[in-house]
Amino acid sequence: MARKKAADRIKEMFNTANTGTRIQWQYINQKGEDFANDNQLTRAEKNALQEAGMPTFTINRIIPIIEMLNFYATANNPRWQAVGTEGSDSDVAAVFSDIADYVWYQSHGSTLLSNCINDAINKSVGYLQVTVDPDADRGLGEVKIIQPHPFDLWVDPKSRDILFKDASYIMIRKVLPKSHVKQLFPGMEKKINKASSMNYAEHDYSEKPKDFEQKDFTIYDTDDPVDLNDSNATETMVELYELFEKIKVPFVSVFYRVPPSPEQLNQIQQQLSKEMAALQAEMEVKLKETQVSIQQAVQSGQMLPERAELEIRKAQDEAQTQIQIAQQEMMAKLQEQASKTENMSISKREFDALLKNQEFAKNVINAVPYFTTRIKQTCVVTDVLLYEKVLDEKIVDYPIVPFHYKWTGTPYSMSAVAPLIGKQRELNKAHQLMVHNASLGSSLRWLYEEGAIEEDEWEKYSSAPGAMLKYRPGHNPPTPVQPMPLPNAFFGLVQQGKGDMEYLAGIYSSMQGDTTQQHETFRGMLAMDEYGTRRIKYWMKNCIEPALRQLGEVVRQYTQSVYTANKVFRIVQPNAIQSEKEVEINIPIYNDFGEAIGKWKDYATAKFDIRVISGSTLPVNRWAYLAELKELMQQGVIDDVAVLAETDIRNKEQILKRKSMYAQLSGQVQQLSEAVKDKDGTIETLERQLVQAGIKGKVMQAEVEISKKKEEVKAGLDKEYVETEGKQKLLRNVMSNEVDMAKRELQNEKNNLKNNLQDNTTQQ
Repeated sequence: MARKKAADRIKEMFNTANTGTRIQWQYINQKGEDFANDNQLTRAEKNALQEAGMPTFTINRIIPIIEMLNFYATANNPRWQAVGTEGSDSDVAAVFSDIADYVWYQSHGSTLLSNCINDAINKSVGYLQVTVDPDADRGLGEVKIIQPHPFDLWVDPKSRDILFKDASYIMIRKVLPKSHVKQLFPGMEKKINKASSMNYAEHDYSEKPKDFEQKDFTIYDTDDPVDLNDSNATETMVELYELFEKIKVPFVSVFYRVPPSPEQLNQIQQQLSKEMAALQAEMEVKLKETQVSIQQAVQSGQMLPERAELEIRKAQDEAQTQIQIAQQEMMAKLQEQASKTENMSISKREFDALLKNQEFAKNVINAVPYFTTRIKQTCVVTDVLLYEKVLDEKIVDYPIVPFHYKWTGTPYSMSAVAPLIGKQRELNKAHQLMVHNASLGSSLRWLYEEGAIEEDEWEKYSSAPGAMLKYRPGHNPPTPVQPMPLPNAFFGLVQQGKGDMEYLAGIYSSMQGDTTQQHETFRGMLAMDEYGTRRIKYWMKNCIEPALRQLGEVVRQYTQSVYTANKVFRIVQPNAIQSEKEVEINIPIYNDFGEAIGKWKDYATAKFDIRVISGSTLPVNRWAYLAELKELMQQGVIDDVAVLAETDIRNKEQILKRKSMYAQLSGQVQQLSEAVKDKDGTIETLERQLVQAGIKGKVMQAEVEISKKKEEVKAGLDKEYVETEGKQKLLRNVMSNEVDMAKRELQNEKNNLKNNLQDNTTQQ
């Protein structure tokens, strides 16, 4: 009964989502795809043109626009970068880029992305879905990327997020043969056989436009009814619904105490025994001190013997009580120190089951209830429920990622082709009129009187060059009916229409290699390339790159859920110098006994954020890029190996090896030349030292000889000096004696004169 209700619920959800807006959106975008695939005329339009004798060809100006938009968006593979939230997660986060590349190449991601972008351009939105192939890698499972068709998806109409994160559900609905469904779900044949065939009477096609049959290029139209009574219709068609919805699952964050182990309890008991023995000894000493003080009080008469006995018993009881209390406190304290408080998040159902265990319940410290978002997947075939499961707790986002061209704030986006349909019709009509007018001018129509000419002859030879045509006498000659000339403004309208299409799409002729519209100089071409792609870069930045980042996030969630065992990834890199690369995750760590005690590069438990490298899918002007690399190499910023890695030269690996050998040999030669230079320098130094030593020896010898001569000269000078000094001294003595004698004689004369003067005075 529950299975029947689940199938009915999904059918009701589909009927609710399949509104008139959804049908009209699919019709408009189907018309855009038809125009892109050159199916631009309806059957009624073709018949009307053929009856009027007008051409039915079309000049498709949409295809080159779509190809250029697709090229700009998928010129290179996207690249993701992971940033660890903690230091311990940095090593594992660095592995994510390699794992993402592995999933991308295993799934042929470049082809899927190209088709997805093509859907976004033609049908307004494309989708990439991350899924798991459970049978790959011998049953261990592999994460894969697939591409669902946009018209097979029904999204919650109330979603207002560009990535549909706020959608309550995303549904995939397909109409397939029952045998195909059995191949998709082996082991469920009994359930699939019980599913009833598709009831086409339940579907109302009255809301669809009358020209909805225009889908000539659709390989398989799931909405076209199949006559089940037809004997040729051997396959039974069934509806396959795959529903992804977000549900809230009650969880509990539990903080609980982990009691000590028996080994820890034994250690606690030993430590308690030591501390209690010390406390017992302390209390015994204090009790003896109390008894001594009481006995002294009794002997001094200050206390009665009966009071003394009572006080001693009270002291003994108090000591025993203190020992018991201290033992309990120490035991509790040691147990609390040995026990740990841990936190875990479990579902409400598991928590209620654990609470029935009294041992667990008494250790619970706190329990905080909360709700977490999970993805629920349900698969139904018409009216039979195949399976219903809640995905792993690591998967919290929808595995389906939308790539919009022009997001309108609703699940119904706008394509790049929709604004071009009117201009395309205008160009088609203009070219049809011009060709039809030229055709009328080259094959004239004739106006004649009935019976004036032989009609078969004129129909056969009227347009032949140099034909001789006759008419019956008595009738007016036939007159040609000339077509009206087209106005000159008509031809300008055609050119303006082409320019309008380029302006609306943002893809100009110069971007497609039109030499008449390109700049003459190299830098001018680069400037045109920069300015002309700004609208495309806006689309890439605001629509494609957020979707790529979300795709990387979903890949991370699925890979962490699937790749929990030790695994080695071999990644092929055809454009790199190193063609292969191996990455290993979840490497087990063993102890000395050979037991696994942990994991190194534990990918499943690591936490990191995903970022997409901006502009990684955009094309690169290789000539400008190589010119920039050459300038950087000349400035010494990079080496020639980095330039070689970005070129398209064949056998880059062998060239790099040869350059490596040359580099090694040149390094050895440089080392030897430096050694020779050092030896030459040493020899020159020694020679200079020897020359300097010889010069010093000769100088010293000359100094000795000079000193010797100097001493000899000095000795001779000293002898002469002594002799001269003696003579001078003798002469000075003689002269001094003579001066003294002269002084004495002068003094005697002076005294005589004075005596004579006194005698004369006395006589007078």
